[in-house]
Amino acid sequence: MRLITAALMAASVFGATTAHAEMKLTSKDLAAGKAMADAQVFNGFGCSGRNISPELAWSGAPEGTKSFAVMAYDPDAPTGSGWWHWSVFNIPADASKIATGASGDKKLPAGAVEGRTDFGTSGYGGACPPAGDKPHRYQFTVYALKVDKLPLPETAPGAMVGFYVRANTLDKASIEVTYGR
Repeated sequence: MRLITAALMAASVFGATTAHAEMKLTSKDLAAGKAMADAQVFNGFGCSGRNISPELAWSGAPEGTKSFAVMAYDPDAPTGSGWWHWSVFNIPADASKIATGASGDKKLPAGAVEGRTDFGTSGYGGACPPAGDKPHRYQFTVYALKVDKLPLPETAPGAMVGFYVRANTLDKASIEVTYGR
């Protein structure tokens, strides 16, 4: 306990701790801990949703943020590696939201790039767990990044985008929803 206290005091004295607002992610389309609406469910693979990307809004990014990335992931997919449903990167630092349907309507913030989902295409791919599985969790996360741009094309798969995003993350905030059929 004394070592922790001493380390905290030293960090404080030498300016190693920086206070900033806690990063937050909100959505009018996703309610944390609740079931995803049919609007955000995939249309294909046996699912009949509308496949509309959700609205996401964030605040409290730390000082030094040069860009953002958004990723949507299903850790419960029966693949051994989860399922990437959406990745958007190179979102400018002055952006603080993505509108409902921005993926399908190509209304993302200027310069933003959508990576390839595990469905095999770029853009948003909604929830579509196997029929009969317990409801899956869908994690929507915004990342504040310390770089202006990630050196990736729109064909970059979610795992590669995730590697670059995590290597450059200053802070992040998430919303987790569920969906089953």
